[in-house]
Amino acid sequence: MDARQDFYLAALAQCPGLGSRRLGLLLETGRDAVSLWQMPALEMSRLVRMPQGLVEALQSFRRTHPDLPESLAESCQQRGVHLCTIRDASYPYLLKEIFSAPPVLYFRGTLEPEARRVAIVGSRRLSPYGEALALEFGEQLAAAGLTVVSGAARGIDTRSHRGALKTGRTVAVLGCGIDVAYPAENRRLLMEIAESGGAVISEYGPGVQPLPAFFPARNRIISGLSEGTLVVEAAARSGSLITAELALGEGREVYALPGSVFSKMSEGCHHLIQQGASLVTKPCDILEDMGLVQKVAAKKQKSMTPDERRIYQVLSFDHPLSADEILMSLPDGEMPSLSFTLLQMELKGLIIENELHAYRRAERE
Repeated sequence: MDARQDFYLAALAQCPGLGSRRLGLLLETGRDAVSLWQMPALEMSRLVRMPQGLVEALQSFRRTHPDLPESLAESCQQRGVHLCTIRDASYPYLLKEIFSAPPVLYFRGTLEPEARRVAIVGSRRLSPYGEALALEFGEQLAAAGLTVVSGAARGIDTRSHRGALKTGRTVAVLGCGIDVAYPAENRRLLMEIAESGGAVISEYGPGVQPLPAFFPARNRIISGLSEGTLVVEAAARSGSLITAELALGEGREVYALPGSVFSKMSEGCHHLIQQGASLVTKPCDILEDMGLVQKVAAKKQKSMTPDERRIYQVLSFDHPLSADEILMSLPDGEMPSLSFTLLQMELKGLIIENELHAYRRAERE
C-alpha cells in the first residue's frame, strides 16, 4: 500500500464507532482506503452492516474532518513517526491472527514482523520480589533472543523493559497517542527503546491522550504480538489478568510466577495457575517451553574485597536493605567506608540500588 493509502486508512480507523473489526470487513471487500474514505456512509453500510446511528456519525465525522488523512501524514512526519497497515509486509504476522487486529500501527523505532516475542506484564504497584523478577526475566529472555513486549506502565512493565534493554530488544505498546509519554516519567525509557533497535507502538495517532477504555484495547496488542505472556505479579483484580485472558482466547501460552500465599500481589498469578497457566520459576522454564536454547552466558565469578563480601552476605535477591539496615546487619555493626563500598559493588554489577536507595543482590544464586 502506498503512503497515501496508509493515511486514508489511518483516518478511517479514527472514525468513532467503526472499530477494528468492522474496518477489517470493509477492507476485505477489496475497496481501497481512499475510495472508502470518499464513499457515502449509506453506501458503506451496504458493504458491511451498520446501525443507522453509526452511518450518521461516520458522515458527520468525515464532513467535519475533511483533511484528516493529510493532517495525519504531516503530523507523523513532523514527529518522526512511521505508519504500518495490516496490508503491509512489515506488519507483525502474529498480530494479524487475532480476532480484532488493529488495521493501523503507528510506531517509532524498528518493527521486526517475524521476531519471536514474549510479553511480560504485571501490577503497577510492585513488591521488591516482583521488581527483582521482572528485571531478571526481561534481561535473560532478551539475552536469549526473544523480544520482550510490555505496556510501558509503572511497575512490572517498566522493570521488564529495563531488564530487556540491558541485553536485547523490547517493544512498548501504548494506550495513548504514539507521541504521548504515559506515565510522563517514562519518556526517557520510550526514547531508549526506540533508539536501541526496539519499537514503541500504538494504534492511536499523534496527540491522542490516554483514556481508561484504551488500556484493555492495548492489552490485546501486547498478547497478540507475543507467543506467550508471563504474569509476574498481579492482584486478584489486576488489569494484567485481562492480557492473560486475551492470550488464552487466542490460543497463546500463559505463564505465571508464584508468590507467597499471604501476598495480595500474587493472588492473580495463583488464580491463573489454578486455571491451567504454566507455573514458572526461572527464565529457562519459558525458553525450554518455546524450544529455545538458552544463550545467556555463564555467570562470571566477580572478585570481592573482604568488606564487599561482608555486605554481600547480608543481602538477598528479593529483599532490599537500606544502608542503615545493612550496617545493623553486619556482625560488628561497623564499616566506615560503607557508601564508597556500596558504590564500588554497584559498578561491579554485584548489587542493585532501587528508587528508595535500598540495595539487593543483582543475581539469584
